[in-house]
Amino acid sequence: MSLTEPAAGPTPLVPPVRRNNAANRVLHPDRPWIRTVRILAGLYMLAALVQKTVDATLPGNDVDIPQLYSEFTVQANLALALVWIVSGSRRRNLLPRWWDHLFGALVLYLVMTGLIYVVLVAPPGEPWWSWDLYWPQMVHHRLAPLLVALDWLLVTRTVQGTWGRPLAWLVYPGAFLAFSWGRGALDGWYVYDFLDPTLDGGWARVFVATAQVLVAFLVVSVLVHAAGNARSALAAGKGGRVRDP
Repeated sequence: MSLTEPAAGPTPLVPPVRRNNAANRVLHPDRPWIRTVRILAGLYMLAALVQKTVDATLPGNDVDIPQLYSEFTVQANLALALVWIVSGSRRRNLLPRWWDHLFGALVLYLVMTGLIYVVLVAPPGEPWWSWDLYWPQMVHHRLAPLLVALDWLLVTRTVQGTWGRPLAWLVYPGAFLAFSWGRGALDGWYVYDFLDPTLDGGWARVFVATAQVLVAFLVVSVLVHAAGNARSALAAGKGGRVRDP
């Protein structure tokens, strides 16, 4: 069903909404305005990625296209853009129940993208609150993390996860870390300076920085999981709720 077709109203969610019916109906994922915002946000993120890709082909750029697509930021933003476009194009009852768990993982990855950029990647002296960036960087490091966090906190959802969910979300960051070190060992290029053992401090510095990042991922993963379950409880309640793994 397209956004231009007449709608009979939001479809029932599974598990069903049992609390705060009026507010949850307004924020239902099938609402045309929510679907429109998701599609536009996804397209804007893709446009920023296209701009980065074009720029990577220009002489003097510090990364080429394979290196660009080796970045955690690019991979996470590409995945979220596609998920948002699909979420906006299809009613929620046509998507699998694990869709909310996938979306939660992307919330974690994008929030961490924004935090890691501020703490470890941003040029020295760049204020953390500044939006005056190269526009694709602004989209991928500022706008997308903010919008996806708001989506997770505000849009109605009723599917909840167990406490194993935050650990499952960490599988991809762990795989990305192994990939980054493996790639660097082969061609000498490391996606981020804090992962590069050839710089001052060597592996000792890298292991300290990596441990800090992994702890941050774990803490934020638990917070995102708890926030998602709390938002679900505002719709489905706690009594008799059905949880997915």
